[in-house]
Amino acid sequence: MILEKKAPNFGMETRRQEQREATTAATTTTTTATIATATMRRRMRIKSEAATIITAPGLIITWSQFVVVVAVATLLNSLVCQAAGRAPPEPYYGRYIGQFTNFAHGIKGSIYAVDESTLFVKSFAYDGTGPDAFFWVGKTARPSPEGYIIPYPEEYKGSDPPILQAHNNTDIILRLPMGKRIKDIRWLSVWCRRFTVDFGEVFIPPSLDVPKTRVLPEFRRLAHGLRSSNISVLDAKTFYIPNLHYDGAGPDAYFWVGNGSEPNIMGVKVPNEIGSLEPLRGYQGEDIEIQLPGSLTVYDIDWLAVWCVEYRHNFGHVFIPKDLDVPPALGQTKITPSWWYTLTTTTPRPVYSNCREILPNRLQVKWELLGEYLQIELFGRITEDQYMAFGLSGANGRPQMAQSDVVVAFYDTNARVFRAEDYFISDLSQCDGQRGVCPDERIGARNDVIVVSGDRKNGVTSIRYKRLLQTNEAIYDMPIPIDRDVSIIAAVGPLNSRKEANAHAHTSSDHNPDDIRINFSKRNDHACKNSLYDLKDESGPKPWPTRKIQGERKFRAVIGPTGGKRGYTAITGGASWGIAWYINDLLIPEITVERGLTYEFVIEGGNDPTQPARYHPLYITDSPEGGLGQKTGLEARKQTAYAGVDYDEDGNPTPTAAGRYCEWEHRTVDRSAEIATFEEYKSTLVFKCEDGEPGYMNWTVPMDAPDLLYYQCFTHNNLGWKINVVDAGASGAIDDLQLGRNHLVLCIVLTVVSLVVRRPRLA
Repeated sequence: MILEKKAPNFGMETRRQEQREATTAATTTTTTATIATATMRRRMRIKSEAATIITAPGLIITWSQFVVVVAVATLLNSLVCQAAGRAPPEPYYGRYIGQFTNFAHGIKGSIYAVDESTLFVKSFAYDGTGPDAFFWVGKTARPSPEGYIIPYPEEYKGSDPPILQAHNNTDIILRLPMGKRIKDIRWLSVWCRRFTVDFGEVFIPPSLDVPKTRVLPEFRRLAHGLRSSNISVLDAKTFYIPNLHYDGAGPDAYFWVGNGSEPNIMGVKVPNEIGSLEPLRGYQGEDIEIQLPGSLTVYDIDWLAVWCVEYRHNFGHVFIPKDLDVPPALGQTKITPSWWYTLTTTTPRPVYSNCREILPNRLQVKWELLGEYLQIELFGRITEDQYMAFGLSGANGRPQMAQSDVVVAFYDTNARVFRAEDYFISDLSQCDGQRGVCPDERIGARNDVIVVSGDRKNGVTSIRYKRLLQTNEAIYDMPIPIDRDVSIIAAVGPLNSRKEANAHAHTSSDHNPDDIRINFSKRNDHACKNSLYDLKDESGPKPWPTRKIQGERKFRAVIGPTGGKRGYTAITGGASWGIAWYINDLLIPEITVERGLTYEFVIEGGNDPTQPARYHPLYITDSPEGGLGQKTGLEARKQTAYAGVDYDEDGNPTPTAAGRYCEWEHRTVDRSAEIATFEEYKSTLVFKCEDGEPGYMNWTVPMDAPDLLYYQCFTHNNLGWKINVVDAGASGAIDDLQLGRNHLVLCIVLTVVSLVVRRPRLA
């Protein structure tokens, strides 16, 4: 008997349904075979009772036939068990740890290990009346004051985590801070810090095997230049594809998943990295993440491919192993933002990218048609108390605010969410609930805008949203035409106390005074020359120039203040958290080193891990952010350490370059805003060192080192800056050997010159 397994229709069923059907089929097949055997026996009229076995009333088969039936049933059962064993039971939350034991305040919840550093609390309950309660973890025998907080919510304002509020059957994701892993803790508690009381606890089994990211091979290279580095399964729905190359020439190519020994037509499309189901564009070394659609998980598929639907051609694929044990998809894995503001390589813009800079150096808009939706992403260099607005002008042919249909997008600092609100502007006045600059919902209409994602970094707010081309609201929503150019309007302005758009200034940097038209159906309408992220903040005091160190072979690294808006942030364009590396008494200078030469670093950033605020081992990396000790799994593997780090047998990084703590401290307060030069600023600081010995690190620059590296802190992000790597002799550094050679050459030249001068005299 040969059993043929059909490829599933992903729109109608999953592998789990197939497993249930296989179980039913196995039972039916066994019963049918038994009945058929008994019928055959009756027909043959075999009368030897010694060679028979009774299987049911009136149903008799021979021993040989019974053995065949048992073998077939066993084979079917093993196939079913194998399929069932591949997928974890649903719903899947990770490795089960246990239930909270309640001591006070109604603590309830089931705890799961999601991955190496993430816990999931299912149906958490707490009455919220504890005066100083937090999620609390530690490694003592029982919950005690010797622990630390897991902040919840993870993102909060201010320096201190918020006190735990009341919850009633809330699902909660907890990420361990400071690079800690579940193996580093023994318990989770709801703990009152003020009164040192344990409200509820659960203990972590010492041998707990948590789900982990799984690394797969690269794409098989079959056509159209498709290749990648090793692909990772981040969780049950998410793939990370680094260094993806594809020429984009396939006429109908998509990410494609399905079942079977090879990719085939019985598959399903997977949206690309921005959630689009348009045919794939070209990629030139980009790092992307894609997510399986609907309820589909990696346990339901056998392969991931790039597949041309029209020509039924496989450009390349990777197989999904059957022994996966990856984290569940609970939303803990964050899909990376789009290429235009998280550029992982020097990759040209996509074939179908659209971008217009509406307000110079202030507001950019990017768009894409997604079926009956228009998806828009706004990028605004605005503050957190400002909005950016974009929409259709009230009159075609000129920018008119009155009678316009716009979307107002901003970051709500109260709710801590990104928002995009549908507005109708009937008059240029404050909204009174009936007329004015009003959100549609305030005047009895509907907010037809769907927020997809938001982000804020380096002074730029980006919000992606989508809206139907035709919303069926004839009064307050204008249809978005895709067959012609249409006049648009845009503005940047302040939010009022209701978090609604207030009047903006009337300058060219706050609204568009000229008619700007866009055809939203066009592709490759790209007029943006620069990213807003590349612009330095021109407001505030003038930044200090970047210091540079060339020709030095020895560096002393200590800690000091960042210099406010004139220092770290102005130099790097990134955020800082108040301290930075001082190299040879200069604030984050650019260092130039030569390949093949050896350099000595004297490190005095602290060597006591129990004082994390004064523990800053130095290491050299290709990451502009650093903080390798905070990273786990895939995030840690994204950067390479070139010095200052060793790895244990499990592949976990350990810092090796740490010494006593020395710091440039403010004598009084930070006066960087009023001081024009770094040298004068440094005179307001005082240098202090703790007892102990410095740490030392000797680094021989590899011959294949990239042109740009960074000196960073192992335990914290954003403390260091650039190391420019050049070929031998290019930095101006003169070692003893080169100095000797130069001296010899000079002596020879002088000798020759003296002989030439003296020869005529002798003549």
